[in-house]
Amino acid sequence: MLKSIPARIADELSVREAQVAAAIQLLDEGATVPFIARYRKEVTGGLDDTQLRNLEERLRYLRELEDRREVILKSIEEQGKLTPELRNDILNADNKTRLEDLYLPYKPKRRTKAQIAREAGLAPLAEALLADPTLNPESEAAKYIDAEKGVADVKAALDGTRQILMEQFAENAAVLGRLRDHLWAHGVVYSSVVEGKSEEGAKFADYFDYSEPLKAIPSHRVLALLRGRNEGALNIVLRLDDEDPNAPRSSTPNACEAMLAHHVGVRDQGRAADRWLSDTVRMAWRVKIFLHLELELMNQLREAAEAAAIKVFADNLKDLLLAAPAGPKATMGLDPGLRTGVKVAVVDSTGKLVDTATIYPHAPRNHWNESIAVLAAMAKQHNVELISIGNGTASRETDKLVLDLFKFHPELALKKLVVSEAGASVYSASELAAKEFPELDVSLRGAVSIARRLQDPLAELVKIDPKSIGVGQYQHDANQTGLARSLDAVVEDCVNAVGVDVNTASVPLLTRVSGLTPSLASSIVAWRDANGAFRNRRELKKVPRLGDKTFEQAAGFLRIMAGDNPLDRSAVHPEAYPVVERIVAQCGRPVQQVIGDSSFLRNLNAAQFTDERFGLPTVKDILLELDKPGRDPRPEFKTAEFKEGVEGLSDLQVDMVLEGVVTNVTNFGAFVDIGVHQDGLVHISALSERFVRDPHQVVKAGDVVRVKVLEVDVPRKRIALTMRLTDEVKKAAARVGAGNTANPARRGRAA
Repeated sequence: MLKSIPARIADELSVREAQVAAAIQLLDEGATVPFIARYRKEVTGGLDDTQLRNLEERLRYLRELEDRREVILKSIEEQGKLTPELRNDILNADNKTRLEDLYLPYKPKRRTKAQIAREAGLAPLAEALLADPTLNPESEAAKYIDAEKGVADVKAALDGTRQILMEQFAENAAVLGRLRDHLWAHGVVYSSVVEGKSEEGAKFADYFDYSEPLKAIPSHRVLALLRGRNEGALNIVLRLDDEDPNAPRSSTPNACEAMLAHHVGVRDQGRAADRWLSDTVRMAWRVKIFLHLELELMNQLREAAEAAAIKVFADNLKDLLLAAPAGPKATMGLDPGLRTGVKVAVVDSTGKLVDTATIYPHAPRNHWNESIAVLAAMAKQHNVELISIGNGTASRETDKLVLDLFKFHPELALKKLVVSEAGASVYSASELAAKEFPELDVSLRGAVSIARRLQDPLAELVKIDPKSIGVGQYQHDANQTGLARSLDAVVEDCVNAVGVDVNTASVPLLTRVSGLTPSLASSIVAWRDANGAFRNRRELKKVPRLGDKTFEQAAGFLRIMAGDNPLDRSAVHPEAYPVVERIVAQCGRPVQQVIGDSSFLRNLNAAQFTDERFGLPTVKDILLELDKPGRDPRPEFKTAEFKEGVEGLSDLQVDMVLEGVVTNVTNFGAFVDIGVHQDGLVHISALSERFVRDPHQVVKAGDVVRVKVLEVDVPRKRIALTMRLTDEVKKAAARVGAGNTANPARRGRAA
């Protein structure tokens, strides 16, 4: 008998069943993953957010499996065909594939040729020939000729009998499982170009003459193959490794036919019915079973590839959302353009829009000096500290303009950074942007987004559908429901990991806080607009429809930075304030003096402050928060410096070493923006001197890296890069050594 759902998940996650059961109960009660991971560690035994997300996904699958099991049992029982053995097999099916295999013979279907043959009374003939191959098929079939039943002659009788046996073989759950396993282990995928599509499908040229074992194809190649087929450029076939892919299928016997024959008891021993039965087995495999399994395995391959693609997208999105914020500094956003001009937006330190303009420094107008003057005046007027440049068309030309601005106006002490503008156009045309800036031109809204995403990437990017941010691997080929669910989980985890200032947060940002819905987020902002800033977390309960359950889920992730209670700017949950009160009472100091006193807090014995409700994990978390209240888990802010004079593909030279920013990480490598309007690819084999199994172990989106150019394919717009810079590092070490020969240790550190 199958284990319970909690027991199965516990085995998969290598945790205790009690931990899983507790987490399931909390999820069923409406608790969110961030809340459980942060504030219910004692209940779940310390399950982290990754374990909880995996648990949540498996729980969904296994509950769907149980629902389907009930439907199947009911259906077969209503047919009067549910034997104790079949019931037991169904109850022990541990996945959807096995369950459907068992259901296949009983699944209501359209009237088949086999059913028609059974209605014509041919089932006894099928049973007889299979049971006794010494019988002569033609002689036996002659006994079943009946024109009124549609059996006109011997051939018709044998054809109908063959249909019965083929369906019987094809619906045998045990043999299907073995054949599926063999095909998975020994299947080979072949692809070739569709005749006449070589030019149109040139981007799939790598797959015009390609083959790879089914079980070994990495996810990105699976999705590329399927996209090529969907676009009409590729033919894809699945064959066994003992078959000739170019030969007609009917001419090549294979191991699967032998397995099927053995399982159903067909042996070619020269008896009267042996040849006919062998042909029936062969037809069952090639006409029914293989086609069914080929479709199923290719779908299985696609689903696995989609799952991998979704994971890649989710990992990249997490890295992007948790990228280092520049912080509350007045920022100028530049959305580059040539003919249409460069759109300019200035936001103050809180992200509020204070000024906009459009300048035309590039061809055809070439108002270079006038544009510099406009930028200088705006920067001076609004005390701008940072300039954020979008990385789209005319980015490098606009970067040059900003360099001239620095040159002619050093007194402004400005700094510039190039940021990804992915999704900015989506935000610009969104209903949210229209509500926020109803009078502002769509193109200028993009410049606002570019400025704000430098100040705080997380707060700005939550306004955009995650699928539009563009850090995925074949994201449009993946299951969109699963993709959206996974990406929403990532956004929720990131927002709650950082925390949200309830007095400045937008509705989209608040919507992602644990326990809050879009309508509740709108109510919070409306209350804030009507009553002023929240003074403490308790005031959140004054917001209409924000009840105790929602408060419990959300309060710990909402920060009040300058309120009545200093604990409200920390991640300490209000329910745990009594623990802090015990700490304060013991030391006899006000909480304001305890917060930030690292030496005092580190010397406290956390076990002293535990009770029946709050155990050691929670108390330790509280002490960490008191040490650094509201600490931001995001890294220190930094960016790449693109090389002057390298602005397009034609400027690149082999062996050129450049600095760039990782824009996307896939299963096969990482894409790096080196400032030439076309990201280069660092293949997985070129990411490190050591073997790399997963590119995410080496780099993540937003990382600043040094790369060397390996190859430039201008016609195909492809750049091959490497991060294996051993020779370059050695040269740098030699240069340092030449300048400081007296200190070998220092030379080693510099290298």
